[in-house]
Amino acid sequence: MSVWLIHNKIRIINMKITISEVAVKAGVSIKTVSRVINNEIGVRSATKDKVQAAMDELNYRPSQAARSLASTQSFQVGFIYDNPNAYYIIDMQNGILNVCRKQNYELLIHPCDAKSANIIDEVLFLIKRSNLDGLVLTPPLSENQQLIFELQKRNVKFVRVISGKGMVEDAAHCVYLNDRAAAFSVTQYLIDLGHKDIAFICGDPEHKSSPERFEGYQQALRQNNIKIEPNFLIDGEYSFESGVNGAKQLLSLKKRPTAIFGSNDEIAAGALFACRLDGIDIPTEISIVGFENSPFSRQTLPKLTTADQPTESVAIAATQLLINQIKNIPTNTVIEFNPELLVRESTTNFNG
Repeated sequence: MSVWLIHNKIRIINMKITISEVAVKAGVSIKTVSRVINNEIGVRSATKDKVQAAMDELNYRPSQAARSLASTQSFQVGFIYDNPNAYYIIDMQNGILNVCRKQNYELLIHPCDAKSANIIDEVLFLIKRSNLDGLVLTPPLSENQQLIFELQKRNVKFVRVISGKGMVEDAAHCVYLNDRAAAFSVTQYLIDLGHKDIAFICGDPEHKSSPERFEGYQQALRQNNIKIEPNFLIDGEYSFESGVNGAKQLLSLKKRPTAIFGSNDEIAAGALFACRLDGIDIPTEISIVGFENSPFSRQTLPKLTTADQPTESVAIAATQLLINQIKNIPTNTVIEFNPELLVRESTTNFNG
């Protein structure tokens, strides 16, 4: 099911107000008002401000239908996702809307099942039915190479948010999150605290972020000549329950870890919950870290050390990249973010 979000605040709209009246109020031509509405380049800031002030005073909202008829664009973009993390989706949505408001675009949000056998047909039908100008894709859809091929074949404009460092073969309209480097930093931090027995609870295997974060963890252990203990590697998914179950599995071991790295904050929060149920003090007995700096990391007791992933900023960058592509504005086609270590109370020195 698709949900329409209208970017302007709710107002009583006077349908008799026309673009001509806005032009008269602002003291400019109708063409200038149109250029401001469509965010065309070459319009002076003072003129934009004057036109915007006139539209606000007259309570004038540009007609999307009229804009579409006047150009080959629909002034609508889509955000298609499959992610169980509500906090991530809200941050992405807010970031995309931030840009849509400024650029006078509408946003169509479409949740889906990325594992569906018909997912490609579903996306293509949505684009055609809604006449979308472009798409913002997040994992795992952004990592579906067959979907990317079909979009490219049809000249559909899109931007991908991907976990990993930018590579030449992927260097086109991507926003990369260097999760590997961030996971390395988080693991190195635990090692610097004196931990050697560090467990890792992995996320969903279909998300590229899972192997990227796992590889960063392994690289830190190898670089510090710490043996990777197979019993400390737990398969999981990006959920609180997965963290609970993973921690219970680790706590049942004869040799317990002194630190647990949850592949995201939900997993880490679940692990912390399981440890506390078992009477284990965090962080004096076991240190726990997460990844993403979602609200989960701030709602636990103690609060979680994590990697600060700026999801809303990522969404803003991705959407601006998409709209620049739609408008044929020359710009960088690859942007990279590096989540940074954020130390809180769930970790401490280990002196065992």
